[in-house]
Amino acid sequence: MKFDLARTIADAVLMEGYSLYPYRASAPKNRYRWTFGTLAPRAWSEAGGCEPWWLEVQVLVGGDPARIAGQLRFFHVERRRTEDSSARPVPALEDGDRLAVAWDEGVVETIDFQVPLDDDYEHVFALDAVVGVEPMPSGRVIRERRALTGRMFVRCEPITAEQPLRRVVVRIENTTPWFEPGAPREHVVASAFASTHLLVGVEGGALLSAIDPPEWAATAASTCTSTGTYPVLVGPPGSSDVVLAAPFVMYDHPQVAPESTGDLCDACEIDELLVLRTRTMTDDEKRWARATDPRVAEMIDRADALPAEWMERLHGATRDLHAGEMVPQRRAQIPAIGAKVRLQPGSRRTDAQDLLYAGHVATVAAIKHDVDGSIFVAVTIDDDPAAELHGWYGRFHYYRTDEVELL
Repeated sequence: MKFDLARTIADAVLMEGYSLYPYRASAPKNRYRWTFGTLAPRAWSEAGGCEPWWLEVQVLVGGDPARIAGQLRFFHVERRRTEDSSARPVPALEDGDRLAVAWDEGVVETIDFQVPLDDDYEHVFALDAVVGVEPMPSGRVIRERRALTGRMFVRCEPITAEQPLRRVVVRIENTTPWFEPGAPREHVVASAFASTHLLVGVEGGALLSAIDPPEWAATAASTCTSTGTYPVLVGPPGSSDVVLAAPFVMYDHPQVAPESTGDLCDACEIDELLVLRTRTMTDDEKRWARATDPRVAEMIDRADALPAEWMERLHGATRDLHAGEMVPQRRAQIPAIGAKVRLQPGSRRTDAQDLLYAGHVATVAAIKHDVDGSIFVAVTIDDDPAAELHGWYGRFHYYRTDEVELL
């Protein structure tokens, strides 16, 4: 099974809020981070901390699967500190062209697992502490990742249903030792799993939608309770081999906009605005933003180098709604005056006459533009005995371009 698409979706969603425009560590809105999918050490959480220490996803698998496989992914917070020559913390160090800024980076950690069906699985994992010191003429840069420990439980259990069905339960716990129960969140987050999410795949069977399960599995689906995460099917519509369980509510089969050129870390739906705003930053602002985070530096370089044709793709892209998911909008086909069209009024119209003439053939008499730029096709109904009279004094029926089929 392939998790490439699921990782792309997860990164696009979980990168939101990683660094907010104007992308500098000094920006007040970048001082409270790691707000999604944070699992804190158990001892701190149970002592009254504001973040949970565990999450659990429950999904249904139909058919006769051979095995369950997946990945646990999260950010391991790497705290970057800057100290002057007297070892005193400072917000930044500047030596000629070199600029170093205090900041928390996110290192993506991945824990793989494979589980035979009908077997329980427990895996204890540990990530070593990492400390690096980089000297500078005016001080030093210290990078530190704390040691983390965690535990994963996977359980598969049969469920009575009209067809073969199993419930798969995956539970993730942060068991990192902690001895300061009253510590502030900003101190604890370096020992947390941040932006925690799960990719769960199945071979030989089919994962069922938690949002819209088949009727025969609806009762079983109602007994599945996921905590701190929301599972959705990932992949082309109709696929059922991979689930993404993330701390965001999404529809099944989410997609990344094809116009997007890469992560912008701020929001997933305003690429053009963010690119344009990034381009307007001064050279000094861009220098500080690049020093804040390598991902931000890459993003700024990409925005500066984006060719005109890519900017045109970002501008004015619109979407239709299909089964709750945004899909590329059909290009409006504007018929010529005098053309023959078949009327196909959509569900958004409430005029009874529109429905009355559904399926009728009409002649285009004029193309009209509303004050908001909307285009309407003015027609006369061909089998209306008074069509000629209506055309003479300008009494037309009006339809949008997607409500007429050119014949």
